[in-house]
Amino acid sequence: MLKELLAYVRPHRKILFLGGLLGLIGSAAGLAMPLLAKYVVDAFGGAGSMAGPLLGLTAAVLIGAAVSAAGSYLMERTGEGIVLGARRKLVDRMLRLKVADVDRLKPGDLLSRVTGDTTLLRAVLTNGIVESVSAAFMLVGAIVMMATMDGVLLLVTLLVVVVIGGLVALIMPKIQRAQEQAQEAVGEMGAVLDRALQAYRTVKASGAEEREIAVVGDAAVRARDRGLQVAGWTSLAGVATWMAVQIAFLCVLAVGGARVASGTLEVSSLIAFLLYLFYLVPPIGQLVQGGVQLQQGLAAMKRIKEIEELPAEPAEPVAVAESAEPVGVTFDDVVFRYGEDRPLVHDGVSFEVPPGGLTALVGPSGAGKSTVFGLLERFYDHQSGTIAIGGRDIRDWPLGELRAALGYVEQDAPVLAGTLRENLLFAAQDATEDELRHAIARTRLDDLVARLPDGLETPVGHRGVLLSGGERQRVAIARALLRKPRLLLLDEATSQLDAVNELRLREVIAEVAKETTVLVIAHRLSTVTNADRIVVMEAGGVRAVGTHDELVGMDSLYRELAATQFLVS
Repeated sequence: MLKELLAYVRPHRKILFLGGLLGLIGSAAGLAMPLLAKYVVDAFGGAGSMAGPLLGLTAAVLIGAAVSAAGSYLMERTGEGIVLGARRKLVDRMLRLKVADVDRLKPGDLLSRVTGDTTLLRAVLTNGIVESVSAAFMLVGAIVMMATMDGVLLLVTLLVVVVIGGLVALIMPKIQRAQEQAQEAVGEMGAVLDRALQAYRTVKASGAEEREIAVVGDAAVRARDRGLQVAGWTSLAGVATWMAVQIAFLCVLAVGGARVASGTLEVSSLIAFLLYLFYLVPPIGQLVQGGVQLQQGLAAMKRIKEIEELPAEPAEPVAVAESAEPVGVTFDDVVFRYGEDRPLVHDGVSFEVPPGGLTALVGPSGAGKSTVFGLLERFYDHQSGTIAIGGRDIRDWPLGELRAALGYVEQDAPVLAGTLRENLLFAAQDATEDELRHAIARTRLDDLVARLPDGLETPVGHRGVLLSGGERQRVAIARALLRKPRLLLLDEATSQLDAVNELRLREVIAEVAKETTVLVIAHRLSTVTNADRIVVMEAGGVRAVGTHDELVGMDSLYRELAATQFLVS
């Protein structure tokens, strides 16, 4: 995991080296101060001039401050670059994950990994590692200077520091475990809050604000408790560091005072030694803090790595359909389940869709109709059987080429935050203005565009909240048509339309079916009574195939569905 962590540093190693070098120079200037202070003290009791030592001390202070500030800026700048790279890499991975993996993950937790966990990387890869190197240099330098003052006092100091340092080393693994649990708790809180925000209107309409506030509050309390564990162990490490220096100071003061009294040590040397002793506080504190940040970074890296290790779809260039010719679809004895411990959704599904024309999938809820579309888009891979598009096994299609040939309108017809134009062109960025206007006219969106204050440039709100359900559905259909698909998949495309707009859309679908293959999932049979063929599904299988009139006469389930919708007596 540490190797993975350091991989983020590699692209920035040159500027990190420069920043570290400046930090070392600043530390070296700091190391000179106690020695210069000794010369100043010696000048008090002698006849020499104090101007030189005072000027040297002043120069050391100013140079050390300027160089340290420059090094700190470079560290912070590099840290932001590391966070940017980590976030880009993580987002790239997330958006290429397989749908099955995203289905079981929580959006709030994913956001926490992109925001919180990557921010922890900045601290550990700049302050935690680079500044720890500078602190180590300053520590070694201080020890060397202390050794030149008095070896006995140095041994006293090191004995105290090493003993307490061992105790701090035992605390570090506990900090990592506590930090990992804290980040998981923050992710859980984000997931709970995201659930409430995604169903915001439902929460309001249900009068469930207090319950959801309590649920999110409980998650926040758990995150607080985990954070307190991290704070507790971190504070313990900090207190141990402070105690090491204070106990060392008392021991040095006692032993050094005795040596001064015996005449074996000068007072100025004892003062300089004590100054160097207190110079140990920042580097030791930085090393302890670096160790804490390293444990936090390793915990964050583990959570980031969990996403990076999930299987992802291949990163392919944006493809365009190689042909405009409609394609047929074949399902041959297809078996599929969403997980090894889940029941079968498709159990030997077989049917054919000829190129061109309109084919409908009907049947009760849970029959496996929407799963057909998920398999065609290769959101999921079937366990056995054969699925072919255009006579070619679906697994032999390059993924980008396959999806470029399909137009897909989901059941809930999602609309993204942004302008109406951005939503319409989302799947066809290269569409011309004439093609855009034609798609708008075909889906009867002219009135909507005319009514909006800024026309196509009007923002539609988060998830298209400023549009009606029917308008969102027509936007989704227009978006799919602009893709010029060889196979158009419509999942309940008319579920939110009134009778007038449903009739108009049926005309659009019939018109499109003359140019390409249209496969429709429908619960409202009135939209598909004129289909070229209708596939009736039930309990994960196909029970009948035919036209509306044929199925009314030969299939009891279809006849019952038609009767409940007043299509037959």
